[in-house]
Amino acid sequence: MSEHTTDCRNCLHFFITHAADFPYGCRAMNFKSRCLPAQEVEEASGFACLRFRPRVLKPNAIDQIARYDY
Repeated sequence: MSEHTTDCRNCLHFFITHAADFPYGCRAMNFKSRCLPAQEVEEASGFACLRFRPRVLKPNAIDQIARYDY
């Protein structure tokens, strides 16, 4: 399997299903998967996911993240 370039975790359509068998999902393509949806799409079609939309954080959410001491 080739390394995919689309990171579902940064996609607006990505979600966690909380189902043990299929923990990841894609709202744009309406399916659940055992691995990241972009990997499934690339394996099935040979192309990177065309439904990827970057997730945008609100400005005050970025400020809250910056305040955490790690």
